[in-house]
Amino acid sequence: MSGKSTTAAVRRASRPQPAADARAQAQQHRAEVALRLRRVEGQIRGVLALLEREASCETVAQQLAAARKALDRAFFQMMACSLEMEVETSDRSQLRQRIAETAQLLAKYA
Repeated sequence: MSGKSTTAAVRRASRPQPAADARAQAQQHRAEVALRLRRVEGQIRGVLALLEREASCETVAQQLAAARKALDRAFFQMMACSLEMEVETSDRSQLRQRIAETAQLLAKYA
């Protein structure tokens, strides 16, 4: 076997399989969502502290709105991950159905 063909064969063999790529990508998405939720948790603790300090209603409302927006971002990030996983793992005959189901979830919860 020549050096070029051996190198190409090694590269093909060492490439992660699509399912492994999808799992790794899903784990990364989950980690990102978890980090975002930890930030939201901190925001909620801040809102509670504002209430305990009897901050103005406007200040509390502003921080609640920021926390709600951060939760919305986490939700949409998770739904985007769901769609990506469907595109990567579903066969073409099921893909339209799975995307329609995800769209229903978006309509229901967004």
